[in-house]
Amino acid sequence: MESIVEQMLDEARKAGASSAEAAASNDLGLSVNVRLGEVETLEHHKDQGVAITVYFGQRKGTASTSDLAPEALREAVQAACRIARYTAEDSCAGLADPALMAKDWPDLDLDHPWDLSVEHAIELARACEATAREFDARIINSEGASTNTMRGMAVYGNSHGFLGAYTGTRHSLSCSVVAADEKGMQRDYWYSVARDAAGLESPEAVGREAARRAVRRLGGRRLTTRQCPAIYVPEMARSLIGHFVGAVRGGALYRKASFLVDALGQSVFPDFVRIHEQPHLPGALGSVPFDSEGVATRPRDLVTGGVLQGYVLDSYSARKLGMSTTGNAGGVHNLTIEPGEQDLDDLIRTLGTGLLVTELIGHGINLVTGDYSRGAAGFWVENGEIAYPVEEITVAGNLRQLLKGIQAVGRDVNVDSNIRTGSLLLEQVTVAGE
Repeated sequence: MESIVEQMLDEARKAGASSAEAAASNDLGLSVNVRLGEVETLEHHKDQGVAITVYFGQRKGTASTSDLAPEALREAVQAACRIARYTAEDSCAGLADPALMAKDWPDLDLDHPWDLSVEHAIELARACEATAREFDARIINSEGASTNTMRGMAVYGNSHGFLGAYTGTRHSLSCSVVAADEKGMQRDYWYSVARDAAGLESPEAVGREAARRAVRRLGGRRLTTRQCPAIYVPEMARSLIGHFVGAVRGGALYRKASFLVDALGQSVFPDFVRIHEQPHLPGALGSVPFDSEGVATRPRDLVTGGVLQGYVLDSYSARKLGMSTTGNAGGVHNLTIEPGEQDLDDLIRTLGTGLLVTELIGHGINLVTGDYSRGAAGFWVENGEIAYPVEEITVAGNLRQLLKGIQAVGRDVNVDSNIRTGSLLLEQVTVAGE
């Protein structure tokens, strides 16, 4: 794959490009889905591809291909060159600064191949689903259980002379079941994901949790419209932090399409909140040695003492803003909101009376104004204890107020994505119901 990237860069030079960059990927995997004890799908998948971007001065062209034959690679380069000749000049176009290229990086412990046979994958999925179905007589149906394993390679090179590559793995187990009683049916799910299969929860643990979550939602009620405090469990809390990341992303900022335009140095969160990137955590799902432009990744604080310290920029958006890239071409890397000392049960007791949000539906987010409205489900809490499940409600507010109104961050940090957060206790949300 490295030689393919080098070949494409060489072809770009021969075609007269002033600079060029190429990225190649190769993913291999196995996915098995079992429903009601029977194998429903079994897939071996192999995805490969390469993309080339050429610059003629400040005119840019990009092309890609999944055919790695030499002639197909040459045609992709020629196509990119043809595109570049017809595009308008853009003063911000170009490769990232050569001084920012990654030079040496640590072993991030990302590659843990799983020698998983089809038979064993089926056995794991069946065990997961069987445990869920046997958990409670009210589990009446299943949407299936899955076993997945993937190993991928990423290679990036550019005409600065940078050439880097790394491999990584991602394995998972998941299960989704349906529970029913005289009042109706509910579904819920659970999953486990890790780079090393040894770090996965057992299939029995995943199945039990999926069933427990489905059963506890039975008897869901609607709430009357009100304002109240709320807790977002970690899986929902990371979506809220994700909206913040979207608002400080360079593309939204230079287009003036964010409620946090010119917010650098302003207090956006309460003063106890720290949000920082940790791109070199060994074995973490968001760890990378360099971003998709070859820029070295590094630890940094995005928010300190509640104050916004930096944006999320690639080289193009950075130039648009008159700033420097933050090494975030391709996204954030293990963005972590510093946990507090309370677990979820402690936060529920602190909440007293309010809403525990365990599911969010839809995408009613306006990043320009910060207006926020999403369908939700969860539990109503009274006197520090869960009283009953709730459904068919909407939680709403303005993101600026919601973020500023965070009262506590739980220590129950979820590490299954690029955003790592515990539960969030919010001062107030608007609940729209009956």
